Amino acid sequence: MNMIMREIYSSERIEREVARLARDISSDYEGRELLVIVVLKGAFVFAADLVRHLTVPLEVDFIQLSSYCGTDSTGRTTITRDVAVSVAGRHVLVVEDIIDEGRCLSFLLDCLRQRNPASLKVCTMIDNHRRRAVNLAPDYAGISGECGFLVGYGLDMDQKYRQLPSLYEVVFPDEEAS
Repeated sequence: MNMIMREIYSSERIEREVARLARDISSDYEGRELLVIVVLKGAFVFAADLVRHLTVPLEVDFIQLSSYCGTDSTGRTTITRDVAVSVAGRHVLVVEDIIDEGRCLSFLLDCLRQRNPASLKVCTMIDNHRRRAVNLAPDYAGISGECGFLVGYGLDMDQKYRQLPSLYEVVFPDEEAS
């Protein structure tokens, strides 16, 4: 596959944003316990860094959704792994790697709301407005803006590139010319 990867967010920038997010979340939830629901697979790197910085008591669980094939969304979201704990009456923080179109996250939030949490908020590392199809705004965002398809820091393309410490925009030279 002919592609170029351009670093757009360094590991140092990511570290600063994670620390800032953890301070904001810890302040907002002081005196309360959080249930952190990590959206797999992409958010596991971000979530691991984030929870190490949080100063409030918390429990972590995982949920996995499916909607992507390569760089394109299939348009249909399904839960392939559900949380193992009850969210009823709990302060829930969904941790996502990137909000792109917003369809997956909207689907997930609708599902979680039906389970009656005490509160439900979203933290994302990347809030990408470029292809937003759903009116949705995270409560906490590391980096907001418009970008193309990203890999690294947990984000993948066909399960590759998650291990990269920085975030890279994938550009296909044929598409760049058009």
